[in-house]
Amino acid sequence: MIRTLTRTSTTEMEVTSIRLERELKDKLKEISGNQGYQALIRDVLWNYVQQKSGDYRSEFSKSDIRASIEAIAQEEERCVLTGKFIRPQEPMLLGLTKTGDMVPLSVESL
Repeated sequence: MIRTLTRTSTTEMEVTSIRLERELKDKLKEISGNQGYQALIRDVLWNYVQQKSGDYRSEFSKSDIRASIEAIAQEEERCVLTGKFIRPQEPMLLGLTKTGDMVPLSVESL
């Protein structure tokens, strides 16, 4: 689920150059819609930083999960409800959201 975060105005941001494959840039433009692909890239980077830094804040609640299936983590995941890390080879759940996304869930989160 992509949500635009309220952050610094673009006039207060630092300019950074990044090289992207043309196909990647085109896909980002395609899926970003009215949000714009640069805002989408910022959202993706902020989400990554929050997950890796421990500043994780869930954008999901139990009511967002329509169904779940049992799974085994193949790499480290983070539960979208609790923020708890799920280690490789640990049991987990895959939750189907109302928007059709599959998200990682810790077994005890539901």
